[in-house]
Amino acid sequence: MNIRDEILKEHSKKQSKKIADFIGNDKKKFAELMKLFLGNTYRITQRAAWVVVSCAHKHPSLVFPWLNKMISLLEKDVHQAVKRNTLRLFEVIEVPKSQQGRVADICFRFLLSSNESIAVKVYAMTTLQKICTHEPELKNELRIVLLDQMENAGAAFRSRANRVLSMLNEND
Repeated sequence: MNIRDEILKEHSKKQSKKIADFIGNDKKKFAELMKLFLGNTYRITQRAAWVVVSCAHKHPSLVFPWLNKMISLLEKDVHQAVKRNTLRLFEVIEVPKSQQGRVADICFRFLLSSNESIAVKVYAMTTLQKICTHEPELKNELRIVLLDQMENAGAAFRSRANRVLSMLNEND
């Protein structure tokens, strides 16, 4: 299977799963996927992002060698799909302790930005909530940001923010 051709063939959950199943736990095939994900072609990067998350769900260890490059992407002006799916990974894997400060800074920036999509903000707040379990001193800052933004936010943002706030309060 040519991963690039399959990514371009169709953008669907079924197709992403098919490609992820083909890659399996094969580091070489995953490296091929990551080259597409880290590339500069918008359509390929966007579609590869979904496959990366699918692979990470089944084989999270594949992602760890690529985390630094993926986090670096979050610091650049990249497509929302890349941001969204990279942050979605952090629902599957733990952010390594050595990267938590950097990821937390990025997530706070996304939450405070008026230019980010709701999906990016929602995944950023979930990532921050997970980081707060290891770095409890961030809890108050996250609470303040979420409560401030909830006033003018839509239902999806408020729903996730309420869930995150509840989890933060449970762990106090």
